[in-house]
Amino acid sequence: MQILLNIAIALALIFTVGALGLGLWNMLKGGSGNTSQKLMRMRVIGQAVALILLMGALFLFGGPHS
Repeated sequence: MQILLNIAIALALIFTVGALGLGLWNMLKGGSGNTSQKLMRMRVIGQAVALILLMGALFLFGGPHS
């Protein structure tokens, strides 16, 4: 379970960085503003998913162990 959660967190973080990079690249090269907006919205969704997964991992596995 913990390994699957770690993989899901890594994928969410990779997705977030990828969406950020593509959005910045599109903006810097003077691409469509609509495309940049869509990519930045995808980044925010990726960040939310990553944050929820991280908080879930802390809740499930971060407590004191006896």
